[in-house]
Amino acid sequence: MAKFRKKPVVVEAVQWNGDNSQEIAKFLDRAVSSNWIDTITIATLSIAIKAFRGDWIVRGEDNEFFVCKPDVFEKTHESVDSEASN
Repeated sequence: MAKFRKKPVVVEAVQWNGDNSQEIAKFLDRAVSSNWIDTITIATLSIAIKAFRGDWIVRGEDNEFFVCKPDVFEKTHESVDSEASN
């Protein structure tokens, strides 16, 4: 069996904290629906996705959006903000 390493990719992401639906709408450049304090619904081209408080909304390479659970996000992503200042 062959082994593969995931290519490093820089993405933009915003974490849903229950009170930042305007920030997320601006990030997505589209309206979002927040019916509950703990969830937000994001309409994509193909489906509507739901993010729960603490989830990260990530913009991928092809300008697609997806939701990532905080524990998975922490394991698979690291900040590049400090690299930009060096």
